[in-house]
Amino acid sequence: MRLLIVGPLGGQISAATKIAMQCGARVAHVDTIEQATAALRAGKGADLLMVDAKLDIRALITANEAEHIVAPIVAAGVGIDPALAARAIRDGAKEYISLPPEPELIAAVLAAIANDDRPMIAQDAAMKEIIALADQVAGSDASLLITGESGVGKEVVARYVHRKSKRAAAPFIAVNCAAIPENLLESELFGHEKGAFTGAVARRIGKFEEADGGTLLLDEISEMDLRLQAKLLRAIQERVIDRVGGKEPVKVNIRILATSNRDLAQAVREGEFREDLLYRLNVVTLRIPPLRERKDDLIALADFFIDKYARANERPARRLSDAARAMMLTHQWRGNVRELENAMHRAVLLSSEAEIGPEAVRAPDGGRVGARGDAVSRAAEAAQEAARTLVGRTVAEVEQDLILETLTHCLGNRTHAANILGISIRTLRNKLKLYTDSGVDVPPPTTGQAA
Repeated sequence: MRLLIVGPLGGQISAATKIAMQCGARVAHVDTIEQATAALRAGKGADLLMVDAKLDIRALITANEAEHIVAPIVAAGVGIDPALAARAIRDGAKEYISLPPEPELIAAVLAAIANDDRPMIAQDAAMKEIIALADQVAGSDASLLITGESGVGKEVVARYVHRKSKRAAAPFIAVNCAAIPENLLESELFGHEKGAFTGAVARRIGKFEEADGGTLLLDEISEMDLRLQAKLLRAIQERVIDRVGGKEPVKVNIRILATSNRDLAQAVREGEFREDLLYRLNVVTLRIPPLRERKDDLIALADFFIDKYARANERPARRLSDAARAMMLTHQWRGNVRELENAMHRAVLLSSEAEIGPEAVRAPDGGRVGARGDAVSRAAEAAQEAARTLVGRTVAEVEQDLILETLTHCLGNRTHAANILGISIRTLRNKLKLYTDSGVDVPPPTTGQAA
């Protein structure tokens, strides 16, 4: 993990740096918020910023956002100062750390904010085969394509491959191609020169150069525009990139990993994905089975998440009751590991017994997981009811209602809605723009998600 310390921190820099490095972080330091943004713009990336709480954190976040730089911030100050801590949190810091720092606190913050505490848990035979294959190819520089449903843990596998590779000491950079609008993705990947377009006030190093020497993960690559796919193909073949507005090619030394929850062969047949790019990416394909097919992993992961959130919420350690385990094994887990993690977090908070029983394992809407009244069953009943009211309506009207209701159900999350609807994020965005232009009220994106 890469940590950038910003500001003097009351002379406590050396102590904070030493503890962070003992936790496995690579640490850099700058004095001012202007230097912080300049360092990030120049490709000296960071997974987390530790900023002196006396600095203008809001200005730093605003400057980073103007450059489309996203990096979480924790504020730090000498001693316990409630007013300073409250101001830092209001300005956008995720956490406040009192200095001199406690090693356990620094370790906990680094793990929680950077979200690096995602071990590879593989108890199921099918998953063990995937890990064995990953071990075989990790030492090479071959491109890998990691496929599977949304939430199965594709990025966790990608990080595992990186850790096992000869590039493990170099950066691991992940880019979600579905979450970044098409007009920004090219600059995000390849960078741009000053004056390349309106708002390009300085040279910006893209993710390819930021990952130089290491690994670049292109998450949900199926959502990349065809024109950009051609530029990506050249980068993979020739190991050179062109910054937007640049005059000279830039050499890069990276390994490409890509993920997709769509059938890319089908996308090729539909003209939405380049066949030559697919051949370049899937030198080796790792297909991650859905959680419902990995019963042994399900229970092992559940135990891990229960322990994790019990510690995070200062709750006593508990185990799942036999009845809860049996119920969970019958549930479909359509959200896969992501759904399971959220369910176990809720279970830790809701349970007050010696064991976590079935009554504490609940769906996001409060319904019991595995019960007849769960979300899947209610969705089926709603679909049957909707079918009875379709007569007399146009296909376009029905499609619009379906898209907007699905988006509302997903709390505005475009990626999740597109997955449920079985369409690409690009198609969904085009539909929503059409609705907005015609005056239809469209649910806004979730916080931090690109529109």
